[in-house]
Amino acid sequence: MTMTEIQILGTGCPTCEKLTAMAASMAQELGLVYTLKKVGDIDEITAFGVLSTPALVVDGVVKVSGRLPSKDELAAMLS
Repeated sequence: MTMTEIQILGTGCPTCEKLTAMAASMAQELGLVYTLKKVGDIDEITAFGVLSTPALVVDGVVKVSGRLPSKDELAAMLS
């Protein structure tokens, strides 16, 4: 099995925390082998080209930013 790298970009706002919890829960539900890293440094966040948080990055690719994805969207992004 390959390791999936999940990153949550955000400065720790409640929405960022919710996305972190959602991503971890969905990754477990999907049976993924994963790492989850929270990125709060503004320079690192902008290096991804993200202007609004929270953002979800999967294996180095920004999947969504500025909003929470639906459960179905999140499953598709992590699969």
